[in-house]
Amino acid sequence: MTPGTRSAVLGRRGGVDPNVAEQLGFTVHDVVRDLRRDVAAATLPLPIDSAEEAEASRERLLAQLDEHLLPRLAELSSPAVVVLAGSTGAGKSTLFNSLLREEVSEAGVLRPTTREPVVGVHPRDVDTLTPGPVTELARLVKHEGVPRGTALMDAPDLDSFLSENRSTAHQLLEAADLWLFVTTAARYGDALPWQALDRAKERGASVAMVLNRVPKETLTTIRADLNSRMKERGMKDVPLFIVPDVGPHEGLLDPKLVEPIQRWLGLMAGPERSRTIILRTLKGALGALPEWVMGLVAAVEDQGTAAFDLRAAVDSVVPDEQLAARTAVLSGAAGEGTVAARFTELVSTHRISRITVRDGVARTTKRAGKAREAALVRLREEVEATTARSFVAAGVRTEESLRGALTGSGAPPAGETILPDATARAKDRLAWGQTTAAEWSGQADEIVGRLDVTVAESSDPDAPARAAGARKAFGDTGLATLLLATALGNEDAAHLVDRVLGETVGEAIEKLQGELAEKVALAVAEEARSVQSALDVPALADDAAAPLRVRLAELRRLT
Repeated sequence: MTPGTRSAVLGRRGGVDPNVAEQLGFTVHDVVRDLRRDVAAATLPLPIDSAEEAEASRERLLAQLDEHLLPRLAELSSPAVVVLAGSTGAGKSTLFNSLLREEVSEAGVLRPTTREPVVGVHPRDVDTLTPGPVTELARLVKHEGVPRGTALMDAPDLDSFLSENRSTAHQLLEAADLWLFVTTAARYGDALPWQALDRAKERGASVAMVLNRVPKETLTTIRADLNSRMKERGMKDVPLFIVPDVGPHEGLLDPKLVEPIQRWLGLMAGPERSRTIILRTLKGALGALPEWVMGLVAAVEDQGTAAFDLRAAVDSVVPDEQLAARTAVLSGAAGEGTVAARFTELVSTHRISRITVRDGVARTTKRAGKAREAALVRLREEVEATTARSFVAAGVRTEESLRGALTGSGAPPAGETILPDATARAKDRLAWGQTTAAEWSGQADEIVGRLDVTVAESSDPDAPARAAGARKAFGDTGLATLLLATALGNEDAAHLVDRVLGETVGEAIEKLQGELAEKVALAVAEEARSVQSALDVPALADDAAAPLRVRLAELRRLT
């Protein structure tokens, strides 16, 4: 049932419309069961002031619901067990199936047909069915045709030649709230049904009788005789239902024949019963629940407020750190140091910059070009390692700033608890930096791969020749490495690229630099995300308390 539907059932404050309640199958147990589910889901992950006390209160509320209120309501709301009992061949299973309008219990000419008891329960009543003989001995069938508030059972024959069937039948009768005895026009005078009816009378159980397969020509006579017998035994108020004989047949009876019995079952689960349950449970524990739940609502909303403050503290760090990280990358500082040292080494040992340029075009042999390309692999490795270190350094600086914002003077409560484990974070940060550096490095390979298209669109007529000469002089991978070193800020690499390509790849290098700046800013954002992920849980969502507020509104209307 949706909250809106239930609100309609509850009606105005302090009252329940029994007609609507009956129609929709509303019970107090439904409300409290939903409350229990939402209280269990309302966790308090942030250790802010009063959170420990609120958690203890939540645990006590769960214990109250589990150990006292729900069992009590389940007992009060448990469906009334209606057992169809009778002698062999009385037609109990056919009647049971006809009442549900579906072949649920096996019926046939073989005796005894009913070996396994079957109990039909409305799907919304299953959770309130009290454990006992009914749930232990019978096969449970969820069926919309069973009136809310009843559990309809097809029991074995009371006179079955199988002793275990007889024993089960009597056990189920003892557990029944309502006894519906089925006999026939030919056997209603037998001792067995009357003995069972006497036991029901001794227990004070509600009883009804079905006289099945009554010939039309003797219906009036048999009804009068049976009413007289019942009156003699003090059972004049016991409902009597007559089902006419329809001759040999298979399957369900005509709905009109069982309609009076269905109406009676509906009355047994009707508004008066629902009202009784509600009135009996609007006392004591129910009356105390709203204040209890309101306290939990306040605690959940305090958690949301704390999470908002923590997110704001994290967000306040990000812009300045991203600006600093971008500035550091675009300054070209990363291209000096180890990258410059590696370039100088390769100039000395492999003469990678000793190349003839005539009329703006690099002149070299293919063999020399392959040698340079192989030598530049070491520079590529250093460029990627330096880039990864730049990302890691940006993350470390951001981590330090975040720690200060979350744990320093004026920090919001619980800031320490959302900081990730330093060792695990360092490992993840390094892995992210290496992967992202490799991705950025791959962009240079794509630029070189598209160089023919780029120079073809250039207004410089010499661009194609320069591009071809540069690729021959360094190989595609080597040329991409020089572009990366230039974008990183290495002046020696920039000078060499300018000698062999001029302005041909100027725009591409600017794009590489821009991508590098974006990725180092992303490293900062990734650091913030690693902290904020601890806050990305349902318990800290803006609407985390909404389910509890719905339950609270329901409880206030009930009490």
